[in-house]
Amino acid sequence: MTIRPSLVRSIPFWILLVGSLATSAFGAWLAVTTLGTMSTALTAGTATPVDVYVGQVWAIVGGVLIATGILGLALVLVLGVLRSFVPVTDVEIIEALDWSAEDDDLATDEAPEAAEPVSTEAALQR
Repeated sequence: MTIRPSLVRSIPFWILLVGSLATSAFGAWLAVTTLGTMSTALTAGTATPVDVYVGQVWAIVGGVLIATGILGLALVLVLGVLRSFVPVTDVEIIEALDWSAEDDDLATDEAPEAAEPVSTEAALQR
């Protein structure tokens, strides 16, 4: 049994992995649809300046999202490699407590001595 949790059970690791995949997928979808629409409009001769100039910006945004997702996936890989280099230390197994055994120090037959009650007047005089 190890002390450190497995990387597979790490919630931030999975958030990074799923977020990177989603970012790459959305960026690819955005770039492909934008470039497809722009290409169709340019070849048909019906392209407007909005199609051309705004389409280029959206295609660039899609490319940036793809690059960001790939960078996140590379970071996931680096985390996995670095985690494999960390040495595993085993948990020290100690002897289980024997709850049925009675301790002589704790099980005394004598009742604890009751403290003498202090009156409020004596407490105020101190």
